[in-house]
Amino acid sequence: MRFFLILITCLGLAACTEAVPSAGKSRILVMGDSMLATHQMSGRSIGHVLERQLGETVTDRSVYGARYIYNLPISGSLGVKIASQYRPGPWDWVVLNGGGNDLWFGCGCGRCGPRLSRLITPDGERGHIPDLVRKLRQSGARVIYLGYLRSPGRGSPIEHCKNEADALEGRVSLMASRDPGVTFVSIADLVPHGDASFHAPDMIHPSVKGAAAIAGRAARVIADQR
Repeated sequence: MRFFLILITCLGLAACTEAVPSAGKSRILVMGDSMLATHQMSGRSIGHVLERQLGETVTDRSVYGARYIYNLPISGSLGVKIASQYRPGPWDWVVLNGGGNDLWFGCGCGRCGPRLSRLITPDGERGHIPDLVRKLRQSGARVIYLGYLRSPGRGSPIEHCKNEADALEGRVSLMASRDPGVTFVSIADLVPHGDASFHAPDMIHPSVKGAAAIAGRAARVIADQR
């Protein structure tokens, strides 16, 4: 599995900015952590690829190191707290991810039961993730919740997070199953065993190829429901 080992919180690195400059009204908002934020500077992030594939403007507020559980108000307001990335707008869609940094930073992907339940309870009803998704749905937006890349089995430093990842995504999938306006998009099957081409050299974040493949799955959901 691939939860994100972030060595810096990048409070000074374009926090809560648009990765895709807006040339017109945007109806798609991207929120979450570094899986989404990777390749923003080169114009090849998931948000950029979504814009090109769908032919419309995308607003990307994802931030490296972002988490759901974050209690420092200054950095939280810069988008390191995922919920603070949201700004009201004419959003038809919110593409969202997160939770990996909470488990890695919060409990080291070991004995994570209490923290996992703070993110989302086993029934998928309560926690930081359902609270944010409900807020987004109440605004009228449909939500795509993206899962995480799995390790190709070639030296990923977060290989031991697999069980926690599976548990988190199982709960998110259960949450999504109860609301037709929420779609959980798993990418657990995206990476063939032994194929490192979907990952950046750190074996944590997506490569350009990986970001494009993830964006393609989200784009198909949006295109199918136009």
